[in-house]
Order: sequence, then structure tokens, then C-alpha cells
Amino acid sequence: MSAQLRAVGATTPLARRLPVGAVRHFHQLPTGGLQRTGLAARTLGRPRPFPSNAYHNAVIVRNASFARLLPKLAIKFVRIPALFGGLMLGAVGWVQYQAIQVSNSVHEFYGNMKTTVTSTASDLWVGAKDIAGQTKKGWDNKKEQFEMPEWLDKIMRGELPVANSSGNGPSGGQGGQGGQGGGGPEPPKQSRAGVTAVAGASAAAYGLDQSDERDDRTPEEVLKDDQMMFVTKRMIEIRNLLQKVGQTNTVTLPSIVVIGSQSSGKSSVLEAIVGHEFLPKGSNMITRRPIELTLVNDPSARVDYGEFPDLGLTRVTDFSLIQKTLTELNQSVPESLCVTDDPIRLTIHSPRIPDLSLIDLPGYIQVAAENQPRELKRKISELCDKYIRGPNIILAISAADTDLANSTALQASRRVDPRGERTIGVITKMDLVDPEKGVAVLTDRQYPLRLGYVGVISKLPSQTGLFRRETSNLLASITRNEKSYFSSYPSQFGPDSGVNTGSITLRKKLMQVLEQQMSSKLHETTESIQRELEETTYQFKVQYNEQPMSAEAYLAASLDDFKHQFHEFTATFGRPQLQGLLKDSLDQKVLDQLAARYWNRPVEDLAVAPHEPDNIADLPNADPKSPYWHRQLDTASSGLTRLGVGRLAATVASTAIQGNIDKLLDKSSFAKHPSARKVVSEAASTVLADRSYATSDGIEISLKPYKFDPDIQPNEWAQGKEHVVGVLQVELDQCQAAMKSLEGAVGGRKKLKEVMSFVDKARKGDIIVEGDHPSGAGGFSAALLARGREAVFLRTRADILNMRILATKSRKCKTLENKYHCPEIFLDAVATKLSQTAVLFLNVEMLNDFYVRFPREVETKLNEHMAAGGLERFAREDPKVRRHLDLIHRKELLELVLAKIEELHRFGGGNVAPQKKAQETRRRRSLLF
Repeated sequence: MSAQLRAVGATTPLARRLPVGAVRHFHQLPTGGLQRTGLAARTLGRPRPFPSNAYHNAVIVRNASFARLLPKLAIKFVRIPALFGGLMLGAVGWVQYQAIQVSNSVHEFYGNMKTTVTSTASDLWVGAKDIAGQTKKGWDNKKEQFEMPEWLDKIMRGELPVANSSGNGPSGGQGGQGGQGGGGPEPPKQSRAGVTAVAGASAAAYGLDQSDERDDRTPEEVLKDDQMMFVTKRMIEIRNLLQKVGQTNTVTLPSIVVIGSQSSGKSSVLEAIVGHEFLPKGSNMITRRPIELTLVNDPSARVDYGEFPDLGLTRVTDFSLIQKTLTELNQSVPESLCVTDDPIRLTIHSPRIPDLSLIDLPGYIQVAAENQPRELKRKISELCDKYIRGPNIILAISAADTDLANSTALQASRRVDPRGERTIGVITKMDLVDPEKGVAVLTDRQYPLRLGYVGVISKLPSQTGLFRRETSNLLASITRNEKSYFSSYPSQFGPDSGVNTGSITLRKKLMQVLEQQMSSKLHETTESIQRELEETTYQFKVQYNEQPMSAEAYLAASLDDFKHQFHEFTATFGRPQLQGLLKDSLDQKVLDQLAARYWNRPVEDLAVAPHEPDNIADLPNADPKSPYWHRQLDTASSGLTRLGVGRLAATVASTAIQGNIDKLLDKSSFAKHPSARKVVSEAASTVLADRSYATSDGIEISLKPYKFDPDIQPNEWAQGKEHVVGVLQVELDQCQAAMKSLEGAVGGRKKLKEVMSFVDKARKGDIIVEGDHPSGAGGFSAALLARGREAVFLRTRADILNMRILATKSRKCKTLENKYHCPEIFLDAVATKLSQTAVLFLNVEMLNDFYVRFPREVETKLNEHMAAGGLERFAREDPKVRRHLDLIHRKELLELVLAKIEELHRFGGGNVAPQKKAQETRRRRSLLF
């Protein structure tokens, strides 16, 4: 009993028997509840016995009973709405039920733990005795052959080495024995088996480290299994390389093809082998594409992960994401097609899986559903027949509760493997039938298989309760469930029954069978590869004269060719070409100013034309001092010099350079590579855009003196007079071409003249047309009248151009003094002066800078573009280069495969070809090439 509890019993009855004063004095003591009552008792001077009638004041701890609490809670819930009260009662009842379930689980767990601990201790004791006995026996057999190293012999004799201060070795500065130099004792030599095989690696691959099954293999068996794992891993690597070769089935190695009816347990078997739930689940047909699953035993992997090489997804550690990806890839097949032979390639890395090559196929069906095509059953059968042909190993999945005579998987395997030499039967759902029937299925003689049957319970039973089952170690849970069931029937499924059961056994059989089948095919495959290599080498010599080719070399050659063309372009495109392009653009601006200030306006309606007091036709006879014509020329000249010549010049130069670069690309090998062509073109745009703004500002600064008073020299006037005639003649030709186009659009010249005549009369006032009616006027449609107004405008423009061409050729326009009578010549001379000044700055700031920076920018951009596999894609875009690279790649792959096969031969994992045959093969190749 605690001191607090004794304090309560000592003070509580005393307060009732003391006088009032004493009680008052007692209450004046320091307070503090149970923590301070001992002080009150000591103050009164004598201890009191613990009275029995005061025990009700103590704190009582009892087990909570929901049966006693529920009535009280129900009374309190009267004031709460019925809905919330009912919910609370239901929740409390559910908690009580789950508490009972937890209690039962705890009792069961305690019993299982007690049994497990007892059996484990016994097994450990027996195992320790066995290990000690085997170790002693092995030491007795090997100690005579064991050569102890010198350094270890010294330690065993007690001659411990002393490290010196210099750290040169255990024997001091002089090195080894006898005063000879050295860096310390020679380390112990490793055996060949220790180098080539990692002891015990097969235990993890078999799944023994994930279950409570004992590894009762002898050291010799462990070494043999580890060597088998090494051989299988290398053979799977060879098989993957052969798949990249892409030739006939004669150059291939077997895989394990999984077939079975829907709901036969295919997915559960595969997930038990992998140890994770990763395959698509669903009630409808989920698997619509073959899943080529490669399992890689990777001891260095800290976590299990998957990779989709075709999708570029690497190191996916979340297997629910792998399951989602597989589901989406299968659902991408349309309902109308249902199945396709386009495979999904998935590679899973883990230190706890065997090296296997598996192919999961859609399950067989009996009848197609309503939303499925009628030929679906035939399509699935044809797809499976494509994969179960030799030399592949068939994993035929059948359910134990189904008669083997009705097993679609066994029927399909017997069509292609009638003797059952490469078929493994897997019987699932063994717990759904009687043990006697299960044994009868596993020992079936009607459908004998040389590789036998294996019974499994690969699907865990459903579990209900408060806690969910842990699924991180799926194989351990499955093997524990299998062992619990099969050990319950030792006479049927025991070690002496002669049947194979359990997922661990299935793993072992798959590894052994795959290794045996691959080894048996290795010699045949080697000969086929040698023939393929000889044929490939011959083609390489005949077609390409054994000239090497690589994507890097092709890119370098393409880039050199383009640089050569670019160098030729720089020699032909300089300041004169830039000035000509800029002058052509300014000529169009001159025509715009002339049209806006001197030439007539477009005919916009059929109203009477207003009278123009100062017409262009009157300009040759106008007063030289007329302010109107002076103002017109000054305004046109100002509009030309202030329109933004710098921006126009930079734009013209950039457009011209970019256009020439695109032409060079069209003639180069980059024309066959759209993505690389785009990169080069964008490199040119980047360099040009980088200099455009600075160049434009510099040109504007250099042209400031000409914005107010252009100074034209007599020689510049003469050049302008000669040049402007050609500009006006081009404009006249364009007007005449537009007139012919209108004649064809309205139905001929006669029809167009009739419309033009009506427009002329309306503009003269001979015909009054009020507004533009949608239906037209004068018997002509609105569209026809619009064409007529355009034709009148073009006719007037042509007349003015003819008149101005004659004026510029006249004697009055010969000198600069009459510039107001000859605005075309003056504006042309100003445009020439602007272009000559602008091109000086343009040539230095843009063109020369582009010629220097562009080649380096191209190399930088191409290097960025060719990263991450872009170089190989670039080279293969050219069909000729692709064929060349494919042949070289094929030759290299075949040589690599032969090298790996020879490595296996040296290791002893395959059937070594006779020495004479190998020498003969090399002799034939030397004679041929």
C-alpha cells in the first residue's frame, strides 16, 4: 500500500472526532491534497492506524466494462438528439467488438509465438550441432591440403608482428623475412570458386531468407546453386542482347511463358515469384498485351525497383505505381481490338529474386462478353501460340478445383509440346480441394510432364478485423500460409510424399529448368551466331568496304560540310548585297510617300469627284516657288528619313541572312534531319536577335544629320534620276498586271470597260447614284461595281506613272534646282544616301559579328540537342546512315554475344564446342575475309 493511501486513511476519520478548534487548526495547515496529508498527520503528534471504513476514499482502479457503462451512457444521451446518440452507441459497440478481436488475436499470437520460439530454439540447437559436426568433418578432410600463409602461421605460433612508426609493414622498415624489402606479408590467395560465386547468394533468390524454411543444402549444393545463378544471369544478358539483334528464331534463348485461363491464378503466381503485388487487377479482361518481365538478382540494390525501358521510366520503387502503369498500358488497347502482340517490357531489380525471364500473356477465355469481339477467343489463342513455341519454357497454370482434362493451358501446351519436355505444370488453389484430390492432381498420369507439377497456394486468404495485413514481404506471408496448410497433411504433402509444393519450390524449379534449357541451347545458339556474324561481316565488307561509321563521325561530317557552304556564303554576301536589299526596301517606302502626297486617292464610292486645285498633272508647269509643292516635298522627305530606318535596316538584314541560312540548310545534309535543322536555324535567329536592337539604335544615331535637311550632291541626283525611272516602270508593270487580273475576274475586257464607263459617269455627275446599295446600281451588282472602282483607280495610277516617267526623263529634271518639280528623283536620292550610311554600321555591327559567332553557336546548340540519346536519333534519321549503323551495331552485338558465350565456356556453364571445330570455324573466317 502506498504512502499516499495510508495518509488518506490516517487523516480522514481523525477530523470527525477532534474538537472544533482542532479541526479549524487542521484546516489551517498547508494545503496540497494527498501530497500534503502526511504533514498534517505529523503535526497532530501521533500516528493513526489504517481504518477499514476509510478505504472508500482511496482511488480504485478497475477494468472498464462496456456492459456497465452502456446503461449510464444511454441515460445521459436522452438529452442529445437521437441521431447522435445512436451513432455514439454504435461506435462504442464497434470499439468493444474490435477490442474482443484484438484480445483474441493477442492470445493466438502468444500461443504461436510460444510454439515458434520453442521450435526455433530446438532447430537452432540441432542446426548448431550439425554445423559443428560438418565443420569438424570438413576440417579433417581439408587440413592436410591446406597451406597456411606465412603471416597466419606466425600469428598461430604467437609471433605477433609489431607495427613500426613508419607504417611500412608488420616486419619493420626492412620488409619481410631475411631482411629483404617488401610491403608486408603476402595476403592469402583466393580460390577460383570464391572469385566466381558468392556463397549463399542463391538462398535469397530462392526466397529462403524471406520465409521460415530451413536452408538444409550442403556447402557443395550451395556452391553449385550459386554457380547456376551466375550462369543464368549471364545467359539472360545474352538473351537480351540477342533480342536487340532482331533476327530469326534460330538466334535466341528460351524464356518462361506463363499461360492459363482467366481466374486460374496466373497473376498471383507471378507476384509470389516477384514478392510484390504489381500486376493489374480487375473483374474484366485486364491483361491485353504481353508483359515481358525480366527479373534481375541485384545484391547491391537497397530497395526493390522496376524499370520500363521503352518508356524511359527508371528506378520506380513504388510497386503500386508500376501496377498503375501496367493497367494504363493495357487499357490503351481499344475495346474493339481487345488484345495485341505489342509487348510491355518491365525489368525488376531486387536482391531477393532469381534471375528469370518471364512472359505473361492474356488469359484464355471460353466465351467472349457482349462488349468484346467474337473472334477474341481465337485472337488470344493465336497470341499464346506465338509465344509458347520452342525453345520457350511453358508455365501452364491450372486451378486445383478444375479437372485437368478441361485445362486450357495444358491443352495448348500439348499442341506444341506433346511429350511435355518443356512444360511445367503449376496447380493453384490447393487449399480449395481435399488433400487426396490435390495429391492426385500433382501425380496425374493422364497428362504427364517431364518437368512435373508444383502445387501452390499463391493467394493469401482474405483478412477482416481492425488491423490490415502487412504486404511488404509478400513471399514470406505466402510461404507461411503454404507451410501452415501443407504441414497439416504430412502424409499427403510431406517430404516422403513425392510431390512438389510451395512457392519456394517453384522458384527453385524455374531457376533450374531455365538454366538447363539455356545451357542445352547454348551450343546450337553459338553456331547460329557464328554463321550470322560471318554473313554480317561479309555484308559489311562488300557494301561499305569495312569503313567504320558512327553517329559522332556522321555529325562531324555533316557539320563540316555545312561550315564549308557557310564559308562560301560569307565570301559572296557582304556590304554591297546588304545595301541593295536595303535600297529595295526604301524604294517601296518612296513609292508609299509619293502615293500619299502626290498621286490620287482610291475610288471609294460613286459620288461626284471633288475638284483638286493642285493636281499632279499641273506639277510640270507649276510655279517653282509655290509653297504647296514645297510643303509636299518637305513632308515626303521627312516621312522617309523618320520612318525608322535603323529598325528597317536591322530587319532587312536579319531576314536576308536568315533566308540564306535556310537555303544553305536545304542544300546540306541537315535537310534530312528536321530537328537538327531547326536547331541550326534557331542558332542563327539567336545571334541575329542579340545584335538587332543595338544595331538599330546605332543606325538611328548615324542618320540624325539627314532627318531635317538631307544634303544631296549633283552626282547623287544623277544616280537617282537614272534609278527612279526603273522603280516607276516596275510600279507601272504591276498596275497593268493587276488590270489584266481584274479583266479575267469580271468576265473579259468588254465587261470591265462597261463597268468603268458607268463609274466614270457617276463621278462626273452624269449619273446620280445615291449611296451604295447592296443590290448594286445601273444593272451592275455591288461586287461588280467594286471591281469597276478598283479598275478606275488602277487606270488613273497607270496614267500618272506614265506621265511621271516622261517628266523624270525631261530636261527640267536634269538639275537639282528643280527638285520640287521632280520629287521622285529627290526622294530616290535621299533613300540612296540613307542606305549607304546605314549599311556601314550594319556591316560592322551585325554582319561581321554574325559571321564570327554563328559557327560557335551552332556547335553549342547541337551539343545540347544531341545530349541524352539525341546523337543516335540524329544519325538514324538518314536512311542510308541508319542501314550502315545497323549493320555495324549488329556486328558488334554478335561479337559481344560470342565473347560472353566464350566466358561461359571458360566458366563451365555451357557445352564447350570441340577444339577442332572452333579452330575450323576460325580458319574458315580467315580464308573468307
